[in-house]
Amino acid sequence: MVKPSSELEQAALARLKERNVTIEEIAELVYDLQTPYLEDLTMEYCLHNVEAVIRKREIQNAILTGIELDVLAEEGKLASPLQEIIANDEGLFGIDEVLALAIVNVYGSIGLTNFGYLDKLKPKVINRLDSVKEGEGINTFLDDIVGAIAAAAASRIAHANPEEGSAGIN
Repeated sequence: MVKPSSELEQAALARLKERNVTIEEIAELVYDLQTPYLEDLTMEYCLHNVEAVIRKREIQNAILTGIELDVLAEEGKLASPLQEIIANDEGLFGIDEVLALAIVNVYGSIGLTNFGYLDKLKPKVINRLDSVKEGEGINTFLDDIVGAIAAAAASRIAHANPEEGSAGIN
């Protein structure tokens, strides 16, 4: 792993770690998204691209904001009805996805399709975060943030390899 370049990046990475999310788990999602399109793809390259995404200040801000909202909801510190909406991860809330789209849009429209695919399938770490039982934590924002980081990293790889054809989920 590359050493974080700023205090904000260090804070974002620390918050992910506190929530039991590793960048390696995010890189696994990227690998799964891109391996059908790039036969020489490595986990190291996926990890490099996840780190590059997280190095962007806009992404760091989204990570910190989303996790903080999840934590505040866990602590019951949000006003009603927002408290109940976030605590229950209500399907029509949508603000968690809107925050995630801020991450995805950094690398263009291909990120949107990658994110939609991950959000629908909820593979691996996303499923673990989404499946937390009541009283064990709230990840309303975090599951979408993780999916968005993976989608953005996969999009970054696709943009770096345009000769390989469409490397996004269609």
